[in-house]
Amino acid sequence: MEFDLERIPGPETYKLLIGLVVPRPIALITSLDEKGVLNAAPFSAYNYFCTDPAIVGIGVSNRPTDVFVPKDTARNIRRTGEFVINVVTEDIAEKMSICATDFPAEMSEVEIAGFTTVPSKKVKPPRLAEAHAALECREFTTLEVGRSRIILGRVVSIWVEDGFVDPAGPYIDAEAMHTVGRMNGLSNYVRTRDAFLRIPRVSYEEWKRRQ
Repeated sequence: MEFDLERIPGPETYKLLIGLVVPRPIALITSLDEKGVLNAAPFSAYNYFCTDPAIVGIGVSNRPTDVFVPKDTARNIRRTGEFVINVVTEDIAEKMSICATDFPAEMSEVEIAGFTTVPSKKVKPPRLAEAHAALECREFTTLEVGRSRIILGRVVSIWVEDGFVDPAGPYIDAEAMHTVGRMNGLSNYVRTRDAFLRIPRVSYEEWKRRQ
């Protein structure tokens, strides 16, 4: 089948893209509003784009209303300029999912999910103590595109639990961390445990020898 995205409605485009752009890493973002109220929410439209400087990108859609109302995370980042990406692993996946619930503003996702917080080193929003790694970010720029926002954040500090770091690189022991990826649909995820596939990269010289 072929789909002309200039002719089909946005919800159908969404269903196609989330089924094809997979698996996606999950950014469990902690942010503060102007009064210091903490918010935690997961986003799977997320990846890194540059390393010098270190830039990550998050796609945050507006709330599903007739008027343009940003989600708390996007509003907090625009107004305070800081946020933390907590890496989602198997052991906190269910708590992460709870944070996706649209709770009333006076209710704390962090408390309801059973998370605790730890002060960050360079930004005001705290990281989640149960997460094994976290990226402290400052807003680089925000692009408003249609009913969404593309937030680019500059990573200013990275914290990783010692057991997952080989100082020689430094390298991350990704196989041991057991991160969780997002698939299609509201409840579909994928494990990375025992799922690594190794395909050695071939140099041009080696490729020529094989021919």
